[in-house]
Amino acid sequence: MYGTRPTPMARPVPVLVRPIRRGTGPLPWLAAVGGLFAVVQLVCVVPGSGLAWDETVYVSQVGGSAPAAFFSAPRARGISYLVAPVAAFTASTTALRICLALLSALTLVAVLWIWRRLLPTPVLVGAGALFAGLWPTLFYGPAAMPNLWCALGSLAATGWTGRALRGAAGPAERAGAGAAVAFVALMRPADGFWLALPLALAALLLTGRRLPGLCAALVGGLVAGCAPWTAEAYAHYGGPVARLHRAGEIQGGLGWNIAVDDHLRALAGRTLCRPCDIGWENPATALWWAALPVLVAGGIVAARRAGRGGLALLATVTGLSTAVPYLFLVEYAAPRFLLPAYALLAVPAAEHLRHLFARAHRARRPSAAAGLALALAVHLGIQLSVLSHVTGTSRATGARFAAVAGALNGMGVRPPCVVSGEDAVPIAYYAGCASRQTEGHDASITPEALRGLARHVPVAVLASDGTVPAALTRGARVVSLPTGRVLLLPGPTPEESPDAEKAG
Repeated sequence: MYGTRPTPMARPVPVLVRPIRRGTGPLPWLAAVGGLFAVVQLVCVVPGSGLAWDETVYVSQVGGSAPAAFFSAPRARGISYLVAPVAAFTASTTALRICLALLSALTLVAVLWIWRRLLPTPVLVGAGALFAGLWPTLFYGPAAMPNLWCALGSLAATGWTGRALRGAAGPAERAGAGAAVAFVALMRPADGFWLALPLALAALLLTGRRLPGLCAALVGGLVAGCAPWTAEAYAHYGGPVARLHRAGEIQGGLGWNIAVDDHLRALAGRTLCRPCDIGWENPATALWWAALPVLVAGGIVAARRAGRGGLALLATVTGLSTAVPYLFLVEYAAPRFLLPAYALLAVPAAEHLRHLFARAHRARRPSAAAGLALALAVHLGIQLSVLSHVTGTSRATGARFAAVAGALNGMGVRPPCVVSGEDAVPIAYYAGCASRQTEGHDASITPEALRGLARHVPVAVLASDGTVPAALTRGARVVSLPTGRVLLLPGPTPEESPDAEKAG
């Protein structure tokens, strides 16, 4: 599996890959992949899109257009830090989307560039194209969500670790691996753990190439990335264990839950499948999942013949590790959860595709090469079709949030104000209000305290399907909207009103 590089003063040491031959640099090809990735985002995803529920939570922490939404136990602040420079400067969702689209494309090129000493250009470019062509990658490229950035960080961490295990375990490789793990942990601490685990084990257990310094850098990066989350755990939850317990409650309980079939169904265009009790609407959207194990296994074999088997195996094991919690420990599915796994599994998959094209070329079988190209084109067409469906649904949801927020502003619910109830978090953000919930995972106020707030600022309670919280109906004015009902809680009494105080 491993090639060797002799040294003058020691026995040959196993390394992860053989040195690749120098030729035309991969940068122009990588730039083309990154450019196409950015163009599709800017043309297909960005126009007309609004912020989704989770995005309003993250952006509100650093933006000035609405008060910060409740930040629940499972969340981490990495994506808020990432969008802060734009969100603090402008409230424009389009500006934020454009910046994230361009940044994600540049970052994809940068993290693939780390692998340039490990992979030949066709494999490197193929891996980037396979990952960038998936609809979840394209949809979340311009989104204020952490999962794509976890994928890019995972690709970077594995690349730096691969370079170190190849024999170049210098300060740059250790610092790069540690920083990439820290970045992922800052975005999602659990993802950072499942990323660092196989990489650290490889650094410690690889026969003939044990690198405790690299392992220390990986562990140190994990600790550093988790530090803000840990500090908040002590400040608000009584410690990391209590916060993990609360996070598990919010996620429906962490334990043995096989969600593989849920993820298959979600590939049809469900950004969140919870509960995932839907039918399999379009099996064609999951055909590539059936091909992925074959491509990965074939890629490991092909890479081994080329002297890169250890690298392909490292990418595969690390990718599978990042998928473990979402496939087997969480009881619901979202395609974005598996983006780190897709990014890493694209490496061996690209190895196998390169091998297939090369074999067809050597055998002078243009029909075989054309068939492979046609299959890839069909796959890309399906991905773009699902992307179109998902973006259309997202725009409709954002328009609904904006319409309700506009109606609330028209009723006099203007900043400073508070919104509670169904879909209160995103609608409050659109209206420029604070969101406060009296029940559920984001409960942060009692009904009595919410009624008390109404004496000072406008308070609206949203209720869909005609459901009205009993504790808040007394004295409230009920307004019907196409999406449900709005309860406008009574304001200050005549004795409490500012006019009464002036008259006194």
